[in-house]
Amino acid sequence: MATPIPKKDEHIIIVGSGIFGLSTALHLAERGYCHVTVFDRQPYDETLYSYFKGADGASADINKIVRSAYGSQTEYQTLSTEALSGWHAWNRELATGTTLPPGLGGDDRVFIPNGNISLSTAAELPEWERACIDGMEKAGNPDTQLATTDDRHRHIARRKGMAWAMDPFRREERGKPNVGVLDSTGGMAVADKACRFALHKARQLGVNFVFGVEAGYLVSLCYEGQKVTGITTRDGKMHAAAMTIVACGGWTPVLLPQLDGLCEATVGSVALFKIPRESPLWDRLAPENFPTWTWNMRNGAEGGLYGFPRDESGWFKIGYRGVKYTNPLRQSDGKERSTPATRWTVAHRDGTEPVGDVLTSFPQKAHKVITGFLDEYLPELADEGIDMGLTRICWYTDTFDNHFLIDRVPQTEGLMVATGGSGHAFKYLPNIGKWVVDVVENINVFRPAIKAWRWRKPRQDTIINVLMEGSKGIRALENVTK
Repeated sequence: MATPIPKKDEHIIIVGSGIFGLSTALHLAERGYCHVTVFDRQPYDETLYSYFKGADGASADINKIVRSAYGSQTEYQTLSTEALSGWHAWNRELATGTTLPPGLGGDDRVFIPNGNISLSTAAELPEWERACIDGMEKAGNPDTQLATTDDRHRHIARRKGMAWAMDPFRREERGKPNVGVLDSTGGMAVADKACRFALHKARQLGVNFVFGVEAGYLVSLCYEGQKVTGITTRDGKMHAAAMTIVACGGWTPVLLPQLDGLCEATVGSVALFKIPRESPLWDRLAPENFPTWTWNMRNGAEGGLYGFPRDESGWFKIGYRGVKYTNPLRQSDGKERSTPATRWTVAHRDGTEPVGDVLTSFPQKAHKVITGFLDEYLPELADEGIDMGLTRICWYTDTFDNHFLIDRVPQTEGLMVATGGSGHAFKYLPNIGKWVVDVVENINVFRPAIKAWRWRKPRQDTIINVLMEGSKGIRALENVTK
């Protein structure tokens, strides 16, 4: 069933004000759509996308990794290069005062180009890291991917003023192996500020945002036969639209059961350590002295770590994705689906019925891998008595193949979905909406990325993430938390 392309003066609704929703709203407005409304249950004008103030979507965070290299997946490499141009442009808008959201000033930045290093315990560079170097070279970006094991690359890092990023944990000083590749184009998005910036830009272009647990809360989609005609919110109002785009992050698979087998809400296990300003680690872990990093990301449960420099408040953040945990909950149709619960919000059956308690526990395996890594790579934390100050369960939407899902919902006119970030979408905040709008308008939809993001069914040779294992599965949080 084909969904007509909406006219520029017709109403478009986006449900969700994370990176997919924000970017889509911004680019719809830039294309001339004049009646775009974004709904979200979070009061983002109050929480300012801060997890510490109760915002619990994955986009509401202190920082996210930005990188260009993607191994052999050149479709994302191209997308990343485009995104980096957007990040630098947004920094210039802040610096010149062209775009200044409330509470941000000319000294604020939404992107810090401090590099991203992929570290490994292998004796030699793993295949993926070698593919990153080759892919960027072939794309006309030579000497941006710098191997710690290559003397020429180390010289280039020194020339770029990034020698400090080649061995951030000072392994070589202690006679330890240091194997990895530095993406010198990458760095760190200041996530909460970046979302506030995108929100402000979209508002300047006329996008309407409706926030809050009554007016912004999706209760149901409105149907006429097989056509979605808008949404109903908790305050009882019906909002009509020619097209509705669901972009609710980890909450999306529960709201759209059609996603069974294609998408699932999964956990990133995040630990935060508070670095005292008087500690020597304050300067050592500062963004100008320390890159974003990953460690053994393709080593299963014993790896899958990523991290950041400390932020301006001193929070040093490490995340674990070696096991992508779930929270299975039986829905009203009898099926179990992983359903987000956080420190601030209980799980909601079918997206509307509250069930159980808030979630403050933390997976034992995540705790073990993080602490084991720090004992080996950053023992100074323990030496100074700095322990985990806060943990977070951060909900992503994984697809079975780690590709995004940006497409019309089959057999349903007027409904699209933009989700499936699979833990690597935030870096595309400046530009992913342009691609979503291309799908809306059926523009050049045979590009490799858009083809990869179509509605699809798993094939044995494409499965990276096994989904929907249920409450008996080894990834269910109730079986692994402490």
